[in-house]
Amino acid sequence: VIRPEPCCVCGSRIRFGKTAIKCCQCQLLLHTKCREQCPSLCTPRPHHHAWPREGVLADFAPSTPPLVPTLVVQCVTEVEARGLTETGLYRVPGAEQLVREWKRKLLRAGGALPALSSVTDIHVVCGVLKDFLRGLKEPLVTFSLHPAFLRAADIPDDSASDTALRHVVSKLPPANRDTLAFLMLHLLRVSHSPDCKMDVFNLSRVFGPTLVGHSSANPTPLAVMEDTPRQCKVVARLLSLPPDFWRGFVETEQENLVPM
Repeated sequence: VIRPEPCCVCGSRIRFGKTAIKCCQCQLLLHTKCREQCPSLCTPRPHHHAWPREGVLADFAPSTPPLVPTLVVQCVTEVEARGLTETGLYRVPGAEQLVREWKRKLLRAGGALPALSSVTDIHVVCGVLKDFLRGLKEPLVTFSLHPAFLRAADIPDDSASDTALRHVVSKLPPANRDTLAFLMLHLLRVSHSPDCKMDVFNLSRVFGPTLVGHSSANPTPLAVMEDTPRQCKVVARLLSLPPDFWRGFVETEQENLVPM
C-alpha cells in the first residue's frame, strides 16, 4: 500500500507499506487478515453505479427522472422522518468524525446505500448532506450561472426577481435543477416546523455558501467577502418561490424518489 486506504471488510485503514489484497475485477481492497470474512463471490460493479469521491452533481444522479442522487434522497427522507422536532436542524453541527465516516461509507456504497436509521444523532445525517453538497466540484447553481442567480436575487421588485429566478433555474443542468427543487421543498418543510426554529432567514444563512458558492473553484478573498451576503439572499429568494413551482420538477416521477 502506497496511499493508506480503508479496508472494505473491517473499515479500518490499511497503513503505508503494508501488504493488502485487491480484487482485479471489482477493485475491492482489504487486509490480508480480513480475507476469510470477504464475500467469496465477486460481481464487478457496473461503471454507472460506482460513485466518484468527488464530481459534479450529474455524476451521482440516477439515469431516470427526477435526477436526484440517492444519497440526497436518503438523507432528506431520514431527516424528515425523525428530525423535524429537533431545534437548530442544519445549524447544530454533527460529530465531525461521524459525518466523515458516513459520507465515505455512502459514497463507497454507490447506488445501494446502507440504512441511515442506525445513525443515532440526526445532526450527523444533516452534516453528511451538507458535506456532500459542499464537496461537489461546482456548486448546485453551477459556476456559469452563478452571476445570473446573484443578479436575479438583487432585483428590488419581488415579482420581477421571481420571474428572473424561475428563468435561471430552468437553465440549470437537469440533475442540478431537480436536486435544487427537491432540496427547496425539503427546506420549506423544515422552515414550517415550529420545533426546529429554523426560518427561511436561518436556513438561507446555512445553505447560501453550500448551494450558491462562488463563480469559480478558487475565488479571491475579495470575492468571498462580497459573495457571502448575496449567497444567502439567493437562497432566501429561492425559498420564497411557490412550492408548486418546485413540485413541477420532481413530482412527475415522485415514486422514483422512494429509497430502496
